[in-house]
Amino acid sequence: MAVTTPVVKSSHRPLILTACMLSMFMAAVEVTIVATAMPTIIGDLGGFSLLGWVFAVYLLTQAITVPIYGRLADLYGCRKMFFIGTTLFLIGSVLCGFAPSLAWMIAFRALQGLGAGAITPIATTLIANVYGPQERAKAQGYLSSVWGVSAIVGPLMGAFIVSHFPWAVVFWVNVPIGLVAMAILVKYLPPDGQRKQHKLDLAGTGFLTLSVAALLLALLQAEVLGYWALALIVLAVVSGYLLIRQERKTPEPLFPLALWESKVIIAGNIGGLIIGATMMGISAFLPTYVQGVLGGTPLEAGTTLALMSIGWPLASMLSSRLMQATSYRATAVLGGVLLLGGSVALLFLSPDSGLWVARLAAFSIGAGMGLANTTFIVSVQNNAEPAIRGIATASTLFTRMLGSAIGTAVLGATLNLNLQYRLPQVNDPVQQLMEKATRNAMESHHLAALTESVAASLHWVFMVSAIISVLAVAAGLLIPAGDRPHTEPQRES
Repeated sequence: MAVTTPVVKSSHRPLILTACMLSMFMAAVEVTIVATAMPTIIGDLGGFSLLGWVFAVYLLTQAITVPIYGRLADLYGCRKMFFIGTTLFLIGSVLCGFAPSLAWMIAFRALQGLGAGAITPIATTLIANVYGPQERAKAQGYLSSVWGVSAIVGPLMGAFIVSHFPWAVVFWVNVPIGLVAMAILVKYLPPDGQRKQHKLDLAGTGFLTLSVAALLLALLQAEVLGYWALALIVLAVVSGYLLIRQERKTPEPLFPLALWESKVIIAGNIGGLIIGATMMGISAFLPTYVQGVLGGTPLEAGTTLALMSIGWPLASMLSSRLMQATSYRATAVLGGVLLLGGSVALLFLSPDSGLWVARLAAFSIGAGMGLANTTFIVSVQNNAEPAIRGIATASTLFTRMLGSAIGTAVLGATLNLNLQYRLPQVNDPVQQLMEKATRNAMESHHLAALTESVAASLHWVFMVSAIISVLAVAAGLLIPAGDRPHTEPQRES
C-alpha cells in the first residue's frame, strides 16, 4: 500500500511541532494535575471508595486505544484521527468539570482516555511524517521532553487552580490548549492524501481490547480483586492467543507482519516495556522512601522526584546529537547504563543517608529515560515504512504503558511481601511513617525498628528495579550495530 506523507513547508514545521507539543502536554499533564486536585474533588462530590477508578479508567481506556489509533492513522490518515481523538478528549474534559458525582466523573474520565489514546501516538507520528530522519531525532527530543516538563508543571498547576478557582477548572484548562493545537494543525498541516478503501480488523481489535483490559484490570486492581485477578489473567492470555491467530489470517491485520520482521522495531517494543517498568521503581517508591524512611517533607520528596523530570528533557534534546555522532545502538545502551546506574545508586540509600543520593539517582534515571526512550522511538520510525509508521510508533508507546502497569504490580507485590514478612502484626506501616502526627507520637525505639524494616523492604523493591534496568541495556544491544539516522528526500515545497 503506497502512502504519501504530507508536503509541509519548512517554515511551517516548527508550528506543527509546537501544536504536537501542546497536545502532548495536555494529555501528559492530565494525571498529575488531577491527582493534586482530587482531595478537593472528593470533599465536594464524596465517593472516596471509587477514588482509584478515577485514574485507573483513564489509563485503561488510553492504553487500550493507543495501538488501535496507531493503525487507524495508517489506514485513514493521521490528521483525521488526531482531530477525532482530541475532540473526544476535550468533550470528556468539559463533562468532567460538570460531573455531579464521582461515578459520573469516572464515566467522563473513560471518555477522556478514549481521546487521549490518539493524542500521544499520532502526535509522535505526525512529527515523523513532516521531519526527515536526520531532523526527526531532534524534533522527537523536544516532543519527549514534554513528559518531563508536565511532571513538574502538573502538580503546581493543580495546586494553584484548586487554591484560586473551582476544581472544574482543572479539567477545563485543557480546552484552550487543545483548541489552539487543533487550530494550528488545521491551518498548517495539509489534509491527508488520497487513500484506498480499507477495512479495520474488527475481530483483532476486539481480542486486543479484551486482552489488554483484562490484563490491566488484573494488575491495577489485584488487591481488590483477589483471586479474581487470576481469572482475568487467564482471560487475557486466551484473548491474546485468539488475537495472534486472527492476525495471521486477516488480509489487513491490526499489527502488520512487518512489525515482527524488523529487529529495530522489536528492540523498540522490548525497550518500551522495560523503560515503563523501570520508571515505576522511582516514580512510585522513591518519594515513599524520602518521606517514610528519611523523614523528609512532601516538598523534599517532590523536589527529589523533579530531578528525574529535569534529567529526562535534557537528555532527550541531547540524544539527537549522540545518534548522529554514534548510532542508535550506542545511544540506547548509554541510556540503559544511566538507568542501571541510577537504579543501583538507590541500593545505597539507608535511613542515615542524605537526600543527595536519592537526587543523584533520580537525575541519572531521568537522563537514562530521555536517551533510551527517544532513541527507541526515532529508530523505530526511521525503520518503519510510511504505511505502518503509525502502528509502529503506537506499539512502542503502548508497550511502555504496559510496562508501567506491570512494573507497578511487580514492585508493589515485592514491597507488600517484604512488609508482611518483616512486620506481620503492623497495620499499614508505610502510612504510619508518612503521617507526621503518627510518626511524632512513636517512641524512639519503635520508630527506629519500623523505619529499619520499611527501609529493608524498599531496598528489595529497588533491587528488583535494578534487575529490570539491566534488561534496558540488553534491549539497546538488540538494535543492529552501526544503524543511525540516514538521509532521505526533503518534504518541502
